[in-house]
Amino acid sequence: MGPTGVLGTGASSLLRAREIATAWALMVLLAALAWLVTVAQADAMDHGAMAPPLGLFLVLWVTMMVAMMFPSVAPVAITWARAIGRQSAGVARAARTAQFAGGYLLAWTLFGLVAYGLLAGAGALVDEVPEAGRWVGAGAFLLAGLYQLGPLKRVCLRHCRDPLSHLVHYAGFRPVARDVRVGLHHGMYCVGCCWGLMIILVPLGMMNLAAMAGLAAVIFLEKLWRGGPWLSWAVGVAFLVLAVLAPFHEWLLPGLTHEGGGMDMDHEM
Repeated sequence: MGPTGVLGTGASSLLRAREIATAWALMVLLAALAWLVTVAQADAMDHGAMAPPLGLFLVLWVTMMVAMMFPSVAPVAITWARAIGRQSAGVARAARTAQFAGGYLLAWTLFGLVAYGLLAGAGALVDEVPEAGRWVGAGAFLLAGLYQLGPLKRVCLRHCRDPLSHLVHYAGFRPVARDVRVGLHHGMYCVGCCWGLMIILVPLGMMNLAAMAGLAAVIFLEKLWRGGPWLSWAVGVAFLVLAVLAPFHEWLLPGLTHEGGGMDMDHEM
C-alpha cells in the first residue's frame, strides 16, 4: 500500500478522540512510572560509585530515556498509530505502536553504550588525576554548547518538530519489522537532536534528578513549543558560559568531584 493509502485524507479520523486520549495517557503513565523507578534507583545508588556494571547501567539508562523522552515522543507515536489505524484492529494497533516504541528505545540503547564508555572513561581519568575533572566537565559543556548551536542539531530538531513528512515516507517501508524500523529511524533523529544535552549528565551526575528533570523539560519544549528553536539556541549559549566557568567552580561539576575523586553517580548536587 502506498503512502496515500496509509495516510489519506481520512487518517485524522481513524482514531476516536477517546483512543487518542488513551494513547496519550499510556505514554504519560509509562513516563511517570519510569520516573518513580529512576528516583528509587537514584536513592539506592552508592555515593561516589563510578560506573555500574554495563547491564545494570543499560537498564537504568533505558528507564531514564522512557522517563525523559516519552512525553516528547508521544505525538509521533500517536500520529503513527493514526496512520496505521485503517490496517489494524485495536489490539494489533497497540502491538504495532509498542514495536515503534521498542525501535525508538533501541536507538537510545545504542547511544547508551557510548554514554557508558564516556562515563567509565571520565571516571577512570578523574580517579587517576582528580584535577582533570574540571577540564572534563568544561569539555562536556563546550561540546554540548557548540552542538546546540550547530547545523546538525537544527536538522534533527526540525525532524522531531515536524515528523509528518517522514511518516509518509515510512508508509513505503517493506512490511517486515516496519514498525520497529520506523521507531529506530525516528529514534536516531532524536538521538541526533538530544545527545549533546545528555552528555552534560557526565559533569552533572548521571543520576542527578534535578539535572534530568531540567533536561526533560528542555527536550519537551524544544520539540513541542513554538519557541523551541530559540530555546535550543539559548541553552547552547548557557552551556558555553558554563564551559568557561566550570574549571574555576567545582560546584558546577557534582558528577566529577567528591572526596574520593571518582565519578559521582549520586543524585545529590
